[in-house]
Amino acid sequence: MKKEESGTAPKLSTKLNKEDSSPLQELFADGIRDLYWAENHLVKSLPKMISAATSPELVAAIESHLVETKDHVTRIEEIFTLLREKPIAKKCDAMEGLTKEGEGIIEETEPGTATRDAGIILASQKVEHYEIASYNGLFQLATTLGLTEVADILEKTLSEEKLADSKLSDIAGNEINYKAAEEA
Repeated sequence: MKKEESGTAPKLSTKLNKEDSSPLQELFADGIRDLYWAENHLVKSLPKMISAATSPELVAAIESHLVETKDHVTRIEEIFTLLREKPIAKKCDAMEGLTKEGEGIIEETEPGTATRDAGIILASQKVEHYEIASYNGLFQLATTLGLTEVADILEKTLSEEKLADSKLSDIAGNEINYKAAEEA
């Protein structure tokens, strides 16, 4: 939607029911529900990555992100409250696929190796990039829809996802990838 002459977004209903919402609001609501499922799924999936990782630095990074992910779930629930909606998840096929891919990497690599850790980082970064794209897109939609408080919450989480991705890159580039390259 275009901004009004005054520079503010038009007044919109924050209730996301289909009878009162625009197609863009419905798209936004669908994205929030999808992300809610994705974050809840990660809460269940990250412990598998933690137990499969060897590098103490990688384990600590994934454990830290698990704590953040639980906060992300809470924030999405806060968004539902702001939108006067029940927290309803919509299965996220993309996140399910990405976590299955990560599980496959664990199954296909030797336990205790830097190669497995490198694979865990690769799989984790794919998840982070999906989350970054999702949070960024929803932040843009919330801004367009004039949902300032919601946009602020999404932007905070987006920053954390970017930081998590950067930490994973540092861990890979500073040690793990080099160790993996030396494995027979």
